Amino acid sequence: MGEIVRTGLRWLLTAIYLYVGIAHLRTPEPFLAIMPQWVPFPQQVVALTGIWEIIGAVLLMTPKFRRAAGWMLAAYAVAVYPANIRHAVEGLEVNGVTLDWRYHVPRLLFQPVFVWWALFAGGIIDWPMRKKSARSAARP
Repeated sequence: MGEIVRTGLRWLLTAIYLYVGIAHLRTPEPFLAIMPQWVPFPQQVVALTGIWEIIGAVLLMTPKFRRAAGWMLAAYAVAVYPANIRHAVEGLEVNGVTLDWRYHVPRLLFQPVFVWWALFAGGIIDWPMRKKSARSAARP
């Protein structure tokens, strides 16, 4: 059962990263709008993050590179967190829309789930699907 869940989550995460990676390349403006000011070469960074997402998604579906993709996408989720924080704290307008706390709080709280998801889908961690050993099952 655990591997079925992992496989389904892997496919879903792959679809998400492919979609968002393509969006970074096709319409970079929303991503540029939330980019922290201290990031150098913002256009190139947005393009590179799109490429990173696409490569990570493809590698996640490749058994030989799955673990590397899991680490890569988990690191990516950590790296883009400052942009998500800036978007929330500064209430930035993106495509003429200013989102409120109903969007930002769940989005910020979900970012650690993306880190876990990449590690789980990449086969790096098993939690919460790991099987209990006979020794741990015998404990009260």
